[in-house]
Amino acid sequence: MKKLIIINVLSLLVFGCSEMVEDLNQNPNNPTSAPYEYTLTGAEVATIVLQTGEPARESGIMAGQFTGIDRQHLALNNYLVTATTFDPTWRTVFRDVLRNVRVAKEAAIENGIDGIAVGILQVLEALDLGTATSLFGDIPYDQADLEFANPEFESQIAVYGKIQTLLNDAIVNLASGTGRPPANTEIYFDGNPVAWTQVAYTLKARFYMQTKNYPAAYTAALNGIGSNGSTDANNMKSPHGTATDDANLYYQFFALASRKNDLVVSDYFASLINSNTATNPIPANYRGNSKTNETARYNYLLQTTLVGIQPNFNTNGFAQIDAPCQIVTYAENLLILAEAGARANFATGLEHLNTFRAYMASGGYLTNPAMTNVKYDPYVSADFDTLGIENMDGISRDNALLREILEERYVTLFGQIEVFNDTRRTQDEIIIRVPIVPNVGSDLPQRFLIGNSEIDSNNNTPNPIPGFFERTSVNQ
Repeated sequence: MKKLIIINVLSLLVFGCSEMVEDLNQNPNNPTSAPYEYTLTGAEVATIVLQTGEPARESGIMAGQFTGIDRQHLALNNYLVTATTFDPTWRTVFRDVLRNVRVAKEAAIENGIDGIAVGILQVLEALDLGTATSLFGDIPYDQADLEFANPEFESQIAVYGKIQTLLNDAIVNLASGTGRPPANTEIYFDGNPVAWTQVAYTLKARFYMQTKNYPAAYTAALNGIGSNGSTDANNMKSPHGTATDDANLYYQFFALASRKNDLVVSDYFASLINSNTATNPIPANYRGNSKTNETARYNYLLQTTLVGIQPNFNTNGFAQIDAPCQIVTYAENLLILAEAGARANFATGLEHLNTFRAYMASGGYLTNPAMTNVKYDPYVSADFDTLGIENMDGISRDNALLREILEERYVTLFGQIEVFNDTRRTQDEIIIRVPIVPNVGSDLPQRFLIGNSEIDSNNNTPNPIPGFFERTSVNQ
């Protein structure tokens, strides 16, 4: 961490989002000259890079959603990784997001601004470090700052606990009614404290899911996104435009970048939602049935290019040039309620799953779908009984429901880091887990490696460095 600096917001233009920061004429590299709101904007733009850029694609490879076919993506697909592979993610977490968040928070407090602005920054920090600990395991937390040349690593369990406390503090600050950021400086919700509070609760639920505290996850999700009847209006999603340097990051990769030939969607993932038996690579995997038609979702998410099956970057597609990328959503919150509820009570889980299916039946998160290709009728208990449409192999009714919910999460969270968290969290639940298999060998990847830059500069880096196939604490 010795070489960490505050990120210059404008340097993020190589990743897009230029229009969101084009009016920032202060110098974010100098905390004494940059008002907190400009550094806040920088942290929010960097959050887009972390949540929807290369870390998401790498997570997708390790979770069986993508297949790397050339260059570094082929190496990752074959599990040929070193600490250098994950240097960019480590820098994005600790330099581009966290440093901006903490400097903005300090600047706001020094100028007598607290309440909502500080709450927003706390939610961003929780999202950033929660993502980091889920991927890397033990990380610096309290000492993850420039003043510490050799920050100590804290256990993953301890970090998750501190993140929950941080989110609790954020919720209190967001309810204060004071300190809302100036208009048009907060790019997700323009400082709306109700939306940010719902995001905070959904993040609490997400991180409780990652630690397998399902009762706490359920309780938190009851106050999450959509809890006031807003459904998906308070989704946290990345704003994009039609300029190429402001485009959706999946669009930038698959439609524009020279590396678009390096990565395709896996046959396994495509097979789950392709209703066309003539083009489905593994027709037996199709998850549709008499109550479910996945044609519209397939058309929204995927397309066939000269390279192979890839995300759809055309009009109304998942990766359309100005399509927002989903970061924390109503759909995720509903499926947390479904899974956590089902682990306690079948009827509760089924009710929440059907709430999600009703949302999808109305078009859900799809963009302008052909409604004739949309079908998500409600399930009934008998559908999960032996030989029911969701239990043709005769497992227990409870397991059949959980299996369906986990598969739904796998599809709904396509292209997000959270899928990699799910596949590791449930890897020992053989009956219900999404049955991905290693690309090579007999072991699934378990973590991102600590960045080489951190290893070289921090004397407190764990020794030995945890290996690629070594489980993090919450997944042991």
